[in-house]
Amino acid sequence: MTLRMGTIILLTTLALLTGCATRDTASGDALYQDLGERAGIANIVEDLLYRIVEDERIAFQFQGIDVVQFHTNLTDQICEISGGPCTYGGRPMTEVHTDMNVTETQFNALAEQLVLAMEDNGVSTSAQNRLLDRLVELHPQITHR
Repeated sequence: MTLRMGTIILLTTLALLTGCATRDTASGDALYQDLGERAGIANIVEDLLYRIVEDERIAFQFQGIDVVQFHTNLTDQICEISGGPCTYGGRPMTEVHTDMNVTETQFNALAEQLVLAMEDNGVSTSAQNRLLDRLVELHPQITHR
Protein backbone atom coordinates (compact mmCIF):
# COMPACT_ATOMS: atom_id res chain seq x y z
CA MET A 1 0.00 0.00 0.00
CA THR A 2 1.40 3.40 -0.95
CA LEU A 3 1.72 6.22 1.54
CA ARG A 4 -0.88 8.21 -0.43
CA MET A 5 -3.37 5.31 -0.35
CA GLY A 6 -2.77 4.85 3.36
CA THR A 7 -3.48 8.55 3.84
CA ILE A 8 -6.75 8.28 1.89
CA ILE A 9 -7.88 5.31 3.95
CA LEU A 10 -6.88 7.04 7.18
CA LEU A 11 -8.75 10.23 6.22
CA THR A 12 -11.80 8.22 5.23
CA THR A 13 -11.78 6.29 8.49
CA LEU A 14 -11.26 9.38 10.64
CA ALA A 15 -14.03 11.28 8.89
CA LEU A 16 -16.45 8.40 9.28
CA LEU A 17 -15.59 7.94 12.95
CA THR A 18 -16.06 11.60 13.76
CA GLY A 19 -19.34 11.84 11.90
CA CYS A 20 -18.04 14.48 9.53
CA ALA A 21 -21.63 15.70 9.23
CA THR A 22 -20.92 19.41 9.20
CA ARG A 23 -19.38 21.45 6.46
CA ASP A 24 -17.08 24.36 7.21
CA THR A 25 -18.78 26.95 5.05
CA ALA A 26 -16.39 29.69 6.15
CA SER A 27 -13.54 28.00 4.27
CA GLY A 28 -15.81 26.78 1.46
CA ASP A 29 -15.00 29.60 -0.92
CA ALA A 30 -11.29 29.15 -0.20
CA LEU A 31 -11.48 25.47 -1.19
CA TYR A 32 -13.41 26.35 -4.34
CA GLN A 33 -10.67 28.86 -5.19
CA ASP A 34 -7.92 26.36 -4.35
CA LEU A 35 -9.45 23.85 -6.76
CA GLY A 36 -9.30 26.43 -9.57
CA GLU A 37 -12.98 27.38 -9.46
CA ARG A 38 -15.37 25.69 -11.89
CA ALA A 39 -12.87 25.52 -14.76
CA GLY A 40 -10.24 23.90 -12.55
CA ILE A 41 -12.77 21.43 -11.15
CA ALA A 42 -13.92 20.56 -14.68
CA ASN A 43 -10.29 19.83 -15.63
CA ILE A 44 -9.83 17.62 -12.57
CA VAL A 45 -13.00 15.70 -13.42
CA GLU A 46 -11.93 15.28 -17.04
CA ASP A 47 -8.57 13.87 -15.93
CA LEU A 48 -10.38 11.64 -13.43
CA LEU A 49 -12.55 10.20 -16.22
CA TYR A 50 -9.46 9.21 -18.21
CA ARG A 51 -8.00 7.60 -15.10
CA ILE A 52 -11.23 5.68 -14.41
CA VAL A 53 -11.28 3.99 -17.82
CA GLU A 54 -7.66 2.89 -17.33
CA ASP A 55 -8.24 1.46 -13.84
CA GLU A 56 -9.40 -2.16 -14.04
CA ARG A 57 -10.54 -2.01 -10.40
CA ILE A 58 -13.33 0.44 -11.25
CA ALA A 59 -13.70 0.89 -15.02
CA PHE A 60 -16.46 -1.71 -15.31
CA GLN A 61 -18.65 0.26 -12.87
CA PHE A 62 -18.74 3.15 -15.34
CA GLN A 63 -19.45 1.23 -18.56
CA GLY A 64 -22.38 2.58 -20.51
CA ILE A 65 -22.63 5.90 -18.67
CA ASP A 66 -23.37 9.16 -20.43
CA VAL A 67 -19.86 10.62 -20.09
CA VAL A 68 -20.91 14.19 -20.81
CA GLN A 69 -23.69 14.08 -18.22
CA PHE A 70 -21.43 12.36 -15.69
CA HIS A 71 -18.76 15.03 -16.21
CA THR A 72 -21.31 17.82 -15.74
CA ASN A 73 -22.89 16.25 -12.66
CA LEU A 74 -19.59 15.45 -10.94
CA THR A 75 -18.21 18.89 -11.74
CA ASP A 76 -21.33 20.51 -10.30
CA GLN A 77 -21.24 18.26 -7.25
CA ILE A 78 -17.59 18.98 -6.44
CA CYS A 79 -18.16 22.68 -7.15
CA GLU A 80 -21.08 22.78 -4.70
CA ILE A 81 -19.31 20.69 -2.05
CA SER A 82 -16.25 22.95 -2.24
CA GLY A 83 -18.33 26.06 -1.57
CA GLY A 84 -18.67 27.24 -5.15
CA PRO A 85 -21.75 28.77 -6.79
CA CYS A 86 -22.84 25.54 -8.51
CA THR A 87 -25.83 23.40 -7.69
CA TYR A 88 -25.69 19.63 -8.12
CA GLY A 89 -28.80 18.62 -10.06
CA GLY A 90 -28.15 14.91 -10.41
CA ARG A 91 -29.91 12.05 -8.69
CA PRO A 92 -29.28 11.33 -5.00
CA MET A 93 -26.18 9.22 -4.37
CA THR A 94 -28.13 6.36 -2.81
CA GLU A 95 -30.31 6.15 -5.91
CA VAL A 96 -27.37 6.34 -8.33
CA HIS A 97 -25.44 3.60 -6.53
CA THR A 98 -28.30 1.20 -5.75
CA ASP A 99 -27.46 -2.29 -7.04
CA MET A 100 -23.90 -1.27 -7.99
CA ASN A 101 -22.47 -3.05 -4.94
CA VAL A 102 -19.57 -0.62 -4.68
CA THR A 103 -16.92 -2.12 -2.43
CA GLU A 104 -14.52 -0.37 -0.08
CA THR A 105 -11.72 -1.23 -2.49
CA GLN A 106 -13.57 0.41 -5.39
CA PHE A 107 -14.42 3.46 -3.29
CA ASN A 108 -10.77 3.81 -2.30
CA ALA A 109 -9.61 3.24 -5.89
CA LEU A 110 -11.78 6.10 -7.10
CA ALA A 111 -10.48 8.31 -4.27
CA GLU A 112 -6.93 7.38 -5.27
CA GLN A 113 -7.60 8.34 -8.89
CA LEU A 114 -9.17 11.62 -7.76
CA VAL A 115 -6.05 12.44 -5.73
CA LEU A 116 -3.85 11.71 -8.73
CA ALA A 117 -6.05 13.88 -10.97
CA MET A 118 -5.81 16.72 -8.44
CA GLU A 119 -2.03 16.31 -8.24
CA ASP A 120 -1.80 16.46 -12.04
CA ASN A 121 -3.74 19.74 -11.89
CA GLY A 122 -1.49 21.32 -9.27
CA VAL A 123 -3.97 21.20 -6.38
CA SER A 124 -2.20 21.53 -3.03
CA THR A 125 -2.21 18.63 -0.59
CA SER A 126 -4.14 20.79 1.87
CA ALA A 127 -6.92 21.45 -0.65
CA GLN A 128 -6.96 17.78 -1.65
CA ASN A 129 -7.43 16.73 1.96
CA ARG A 130 -10.17 19.31 2.55
CA LEU A 131 -12.08 18.07 -0.49
CA LEU A 132 -11.64 14.42 0.48
CA ASP A 133 -12.89 15.27 3.96
CA ARG A 134 -16.10 16.62 2.44
CA LEU A 135 -16.50 13.86 -0.14
CA VAL A 136 -16.13 11.14 2.47
CA GLU A 137 -19.55 12.18 3.80
CA LEU A 138 -20.94 10.46 0.69
CA HIS A 139 -19.28 7.16 1.58
CA PRO A 140 -22.31 5.55 3.26
CA GLN A 141 -24.51 6.54 0.32
CA ILE A 142 -22.16 5.00 -2.24
CA THR A 143 -20.70 1.80 -0.82
CA HIS A 144 -22.45 -1.55 -0.71
CA ARG A 145 -24.93 -1.66 2.14
